[in-house]
Amino acid sequence: MFEFENALDEYLSHLRIERGGSPRTAEAYRRDLEGYLSFLDGEGVTAFDEVTRTHVAAYEKSLTEEGLAVATVRRRIAAVRGYHRFLVREGLTEHNPAESVDIPKSAERLPDVLTIEEVGEMLDAFVGERPSDLRDRALLEVLYGCGLRASEACGLNVDGVNFDDGFLRVFGKGAKERIVPIAGAAERALSRYLAEGRPALAAKAAAPSADALAAVFLNQRGGRLGRQSVFNLTRKAGRVIGRWDLHPHTLRHSFATHMLKGGADLRVLQEILGHADMSTLQVYTHLDRTHLHEEYAHAHPRDKMDL
Repeated sequence: MFEFENALDEYLSHLRIERGGSPRTAEAYRRDLEGYLSFLDGEGVTAFDEVTRTHVAAYEKSLTEEGLAVATVRRRIAAVRGYHRFLVREGLTEHNPAESVDIPKSAERLPDVLTIEEVGEMLDAFVGERPSDLRDRALLEVLYGCGLRASEACGLNVDGVNFDDGFLRVFGKGAKERIVPIAGAAERALSRYLAEGRPALAAKAAAPSADALAAVFLNQRGGRLGRQSVFNLTRKAGRVIGRWDLHPHTLRHSFATHMLKGGADLRVLQEILGHADMSTLQVYTHLDRTHLHEEYAHAHPRDKMDL
């Protein structure tokens, strides 16, 4: 199995360096593909050209029989397909046995979202005047008001905040930069935090690092705020409205859903959220039928004609 394992290391390096994958993503791919290679070893397969479609299909079946969730099976088979595409592209084999193996379909699951009223009630509960209170209010406002991921909020830098033009410079998955609008309550809360809250938190660092000096959101020691702190804050915020398992991504889902209901264009939303594939956004189009009917009646020219 040496050639398989050696190629796996090369593939993971490809994901990290050429495709900009995070170490966490690369490690997840490693675990998934090591399971696949172990399966091939059990089947007596020792070379790239010995792998057939039957082997890949049998591996997929074994995952299903283990009782794994459909999402997990999809992820592992997607990793296998990517690995075999890499082998062909690098000239290590001429055929891709995984190419025609279907990835199992997952049941459509609508994202968990808050109502506009729940968002308002939750945010209005964060009214403290301490530096950490100002930070927490600003952070929640930005997560919802700009649709940021937790990691994007943590990675936000002071030089990426432009109130004059009304935007944030954000670095998303794969370190891809994008510009995100900020206005209204989110802009006001962030502006106040930067003026009154952040300086007090920054002063708590005896010897601040360059990273801390650059960061927008700081912890109680004056360092850059971490993702776990964002998760903890979101859970705390959720308890205000009886959502005990509230996740930062729920605020992002809520932002997207409320933007669409407010009339935002899907392609504009795609750019704001940083989704490379438009199909990813289809999950946000679960608008109620009343809203859809109202939009139809408002926009369709023949709906206004007397026949």
